[in-house]
Amino acid sequence: METKVFEVDPLNPDENVLKIAAEVIKNEGLVAFPTETVYGLGADTFREKAVMKIFEVKKRPPDNPLIVHISGLDQLEDVITEFPGIAKKLAEIFWPGPLTMILKRSEKVPDVVCAGLPTVAVRMPSHPVARRLIELSGTPIAAPSANLSGRPSPTSDDHVVKDLFGKVDLILKAGRTPLGLESTIVDVSKHPPTLLRPGPVTVERLKELLPDLQIPDHVYGRSFEGKPLSPGMKYRHYSPVKPLILVENQRKIQKVLEEFEKAIIVCPVEHAERYENRRVVIMGSLENPYSIAHNLFDVLRRVDEEEGTPIVVEGFEERGILFSVMNRLRKAASRIVR
Repeated sequence: METKVFEVDPLNPDENVLKIAAEVIKNEGLVAFPTETVYGLGADTFREKAVMKIFEVKKRPPDNPLIVHISGLDQLEDVITEFPGIAKKLAEIFWPGPLTMILKRSEKVPDVVCAGLPTVAVRMPSHPVARRLIELSGTPIAAPSANLSGRPSPTSDDHVVKDLFGKVDLILKAGRTPLGLESTIVDVSKHPPTLLRPGPVTVERLKELLPDLQIPDHVYGRSFEGKPLSPGMKYRHYSPVKPLILVENQRKIQKVLEEFEKAIIVCPVEHAERYENRRVVIMGSLENPYSIAHNLFDVLRRVDEEEGTPIVVEGFEERGILFSVMNRLRKAASRIVR
């Protein structure tokens, strides 16, 4: 397949380029586009044939539902049947932004988007390119991350080109995504509300608004059984090709390193000096935890291209955005040392 690639300014995108991308969406094609979280691979939500192409290109399991992206609340009436008060409250605070809500779906939404579930995942992105693309397309856009399934999520246009060039119709390049971590997902289709995936909207912030918020085991990166209600629940995700050892117990890291002379160590800048004469890759700073989240997937992709194996990653305290980082690392890990 011939893939068209256009560079766009992330804040002031060229309207003519976005109109070309919108025509691709209208004609049942696939467009990779930036959001504030990660790059998405989008199709017209209501065109089943187009949505099925997403699963084929990504090699994504069909029981892993997609997120429907809207540009305004006016698009909700075609996507959901109920918009409860709790959802309205969250939308007022976090939309547009990195929060996805699980709501009861409309019959207009094809089964393939929702993996046959009676609910649908919806969010309103804040990225100017994403918002305007949805507006010009005249339809909500169903989009998972714009990568091959199981690989680290794409947080730069280079990641998208590497994974999907020649497989999709059009790629919009807009540099790195601002947050670098997928959206927080909360199920508000029933009571009590349940966190399905942690993300940039932190658990602490959600609990201020939702004191009865439920946090199931799988959110902590433990195994999940059953039918997934949202992306990121069931399958191993975010994995580099090289084996990744996540060391949650810092007292055991030296023992792990004794096993592997050529290991690549991933840690915050504050701990780099602990590993003299070792290959160290900095993920970010503990003084700015969002820098760790922002760099996470880029680092996991980059270490795959460096000499040395396995990848040994320091674990983090589960608070704020680092709770979300640990969720991703546990799903990416081939071995966890506790």
